[in-house]
Amino acid sequence: MNILYFADIRFPLERANGIQTMETCWALADRGHHVSLVVRPDTHVPARDPFAYYGRPANERLVIERAPIPGRGIPSAARRVGYLSFAAGRAMGRRELVMTRDLAVASMLLRLPGRPPLVYESHGYAPDVAAALPQLLSTARPPSPRKLARLAVREAFVWKHAHGYVTITRGLEQELTRRFGARQRVAVVPDGVRVESGEARLKPDTTTVVYSGHLYPWKGVDVLLEAFAQVPEVKGLIIGGHEQESDLGRLRALASRLGLDSRVTFTGPVAPPEVAAKLAAGDILALPNPASAISSHATSPLKLFEYMAADRAIVASDLPAIREVLTHDENAWLVTPGDPGALAAGIRQLAADPQLRQRLGAAARVAVAEYSWQRRAERLEALFTSVLAASSAG
Repeated sequence: MNILYFADIRFPLERANGIQTMETCWALADRGHHVSLVVRPDTHVPARDPFAYYGRPANERLVIERAPIPGRGIPSAARRVGYLSFAAGRAMGRRELVMTRDLAVASMLLRLPGRPPLVYESHGYAPDVAAALPQLLSTARPPSPRKLARLAVREAFVWKHAHGYVTITRGLEQELTRRFGARQRVAVVPDGVRVESGEARLKPDTTTVVYSGHLYPWKGVDVLLEAFAQVPEVKGLIIGGHEQESDLGRLRALASRLGLDSRVTFTGPVAPPEVAAKLAAGDILALPNPASAISSHATSPLKLFEYMAADRAIVASDLPAIREVLTHDENAWLVTPGDPGALAAGIRQLAADPQLRQRLGAAARVAVAEYSWQRRAERLEALFTSVLAASSAG
């Protein structure tokens, strides 16, 4: 199968979007498909090799194409238009199956004559996400009513006309079906993780609670730091963040105000292949998302599956999207979202009970086999096969 994957992002990208895109495309190529990943050039000088950056060996069936768009010196809107124009020309008259998680790219390509079959992957209902972003991200601006209306039209159009549709949670599929009605060839395909076989890692002597990922307000690290202040017997390790963004400084300042300087360590940015070793430094892994337009029903966090693969106890927010994967007191300890006291109680419970930690961590490690990148590729492959069969019949 020939797959053309459009991702309007500079590449490689440090964020989860880039990791998920690379791992999905690599897993599809590893299954024998020919994948062309179309991205924007890296803005890093010198440009980085995506395979080396993400810790994957080069695969001749995965070709990374860079749209000829300057990475610096032109407005972001101009780069966006340039990428869309290139994508239109690249897709016209092709026989490849097209996949994208970019709503604007999907909407544009579905309006072209002679378009190839297209599968869209949704990570949330765009108007709701856009409206909520000012409360979720420090740098987001409130969207205009015109933008929200435009996004709603795109969502309805792509739901109706995409040849195949992917949602990352069951809750998101149900929400879109409620809004737009049922459709054919829709699949729920969560994110994934590298599930490696190997020796068990030594557990530390002290109780360390680890968080890995971005530090945006909607990720809940503020809540985690407030919980740490209530559990003086544990140490904290916060993996991720960017020195150039305000969130890392904001959280360091909060930790200092809470008197946590001697107990909480911030690593700053960490390369994706190094995250697993960092997780091994802890024995409780925290997923503290508060309820939000993204977290409640439309998140499939990479860190969730990385935590499950780490053979460590997980304390996580009791949200519908998380409950699609985790079960309280079976493979994780779930607590009230956005409540520092509830999170502190969960951490305290796990810190005091090594046998509970071991049981939960072992169960999560067994369950994560269903969420490998290879399993994700298998699920996508089944949808692609259905889409191509329907396109041939039509």
